[in-house]
This record gives sequence, C-alpha cells and structure tokens, in this order.
Amino acid sequence: MKTMKPFVLWVIIFIPFILLSCKDDNVDNTKPTINLIKPDQNQIFNIGDEICLEAELSDDIALKSYKVDIHNNFDHHEHNKQSNAFNYNNNWDISGNKNTSIHQHIDIPEDATPGNYHFMIYCTDMSGNETHVARDIEIVNPL
Repeated sequence: MKTMKPFVLWVIIFIPFILLSCKDDNVDNTKPTINLIKPDQNQIFNIGDEICLEAELSDDIALKSYKVDIHNNFDHHEHNKQSNAFNYNNNWDISGNKNTSIHQHIDIPEDATPGNYHFMIYCTDMSGNETHVARDIEIVNPL
C-alpha cells in the first residue's frame, strides 16, 4: 500500500500539466482573403448611379459572411455624420463556402451628398477570423 502513494501523488501532480500542455493543432488562425476587383481606388461615381462591386473571397477552411460598408470621408478620417451623406452597411451569409465570387450593384441615392467616401469590404470565416479591404471613392454631381 505504501508503494502506491508515490505513484498516486505523481499522477495527481503531473497529469494536469501534461493535459494542459497539449495544444490543439486544428485551430484555424488563417484570415480569409479578399480580391477586390471593383471599385477601383479613387474611382468617381455620379449621384444617382450605382457602384459595381466585384470581389473574390476565399478561406482555407470555410467562409461565414461578408459585409460592405460605405461611409463619408468628408473630413478625412473623423467620419462625422452628415444628414445627407450616403451611408451603406449590409451583411451577407456565405456559410460553408470555401470560395465565392461576388457581383452586385449598390445604388447611390439622388439625395446623396457629393464628396469623398470610404468603400470597405469585410470577410469573416467560420472561426471568426476577419480581414478587410478599403478603397477611397468619390461621389459627384452629374454634369
């Protein structure tokens, strides 16, 4: 019976260390990728027209969603809200896809304020990793 005590003590002390030191090699730490084809950097759009979005999204395991955010950049990064500033924010579920191509059109309202805007696209994978791409665009009054 005395020879069992050192063994039990060893098990009680060292087994938790062994279990805690094991790491899970299946954790997804890789961010998804975005190939933003359109719009171009510094592209100019007329009020009342549409912004064409073309992008290719991919992940090493599985995608979850993407989001498009367009907001004013009138004061170059302060993002103060203006009543007629064009704001767009929408999410789409693409769960389970490993790769997807996006083609959509976003209408610029007739009452949008002309000026500089940020066009941002975010992509999240099933593990919660997120990446984004940003473009500066300009919205102007049509001639």
